[in-house]
This record gives sequence, structure tokens and C-alpha cells, in this order.
Amino acid sequence: MYLLDTDILSNLLKRVPSPTLVAKLASVPIEQQFTSSITLGELVYGACREVTRRDALLEQVDRVLLANRRVLPFGAAAARGYGELKAELERLGRPLAEADLRIAAIALARSLTLVTGNVRHFQRVPGLAVENWLE
Repeated sequence: MYLLDTDILSNLLKRVPSPTLVAKLASVPIEQQFTSSITLGELVYGACREVTRRDALLEQVDRVLLANRRVLPFGAAAARGYGELKAELERLGRPLAEADLRIAAIALARSLTLVTGNVRHFQRVPGLAVENWLE
């Protein structure tokens, strides 16, 4: 089971998405592909910044990226994990951006593998399984 990070889903909005990513997504049943409410917020934010293409991009987010893909909330278990993780990474001097911390906490709370192009970035999170489907 996989949690798709923002950079993975936004890659699908490119004129020519990564062929490796497209093939991998096609090989994994949609029931095993999830994204997070944090990623949804980042995608909507990115679309809304593109004034001339805003409506088309928002439609693509709904029609292409979220079609049949469940969006997981930042619930109580993830919130607790987030607090513990943030404190630990700060103690180690290896902080992570807020959105990334929340995405990692959702993946950990649900025992999902995080799929991201930022593997090195997320490897500092103890116990988080990470894969890159862009390579």
C-alpha cells in the first residue's frame, strides 16, 4: 500500500509525465494507491497560483489525480506521530518542512510506503518506508 507524495502526483500534470511513473502506477491496483489531505492542499495551492490555467488544473487534479484514489486525512494517530517525529528530528538537528512532516506522519500512522522523488529528503524519518517511482 502506497502514499503518493505531491511531487509524484504533480508529475502527472506535466505535458510528458515520467514514463517510469506512469508504468508503475498502472502496475499497482488503484485500491493500493492513496494520497493525503496535505498533498491535495499543495496541489490545489499550486493550481490556484496559475491564474490563467487555474480552472483547467483544478479539473485535472480532480479528474486525473484523485479519480478513484482515496485521500487520507491528517487524523489523530498521524497528529500524535507528527508531534513525536517533529520533536525527535529537531532534537537530532534534522528538521523537515511542516507539510513533509505531516505527510510522513500519515504514512507512518497507516503503515504505508511513501512514494516520492525526494527519497533522500524523507530518509531522515525513522521507520518510514520510501520508494522513488520517477527513476
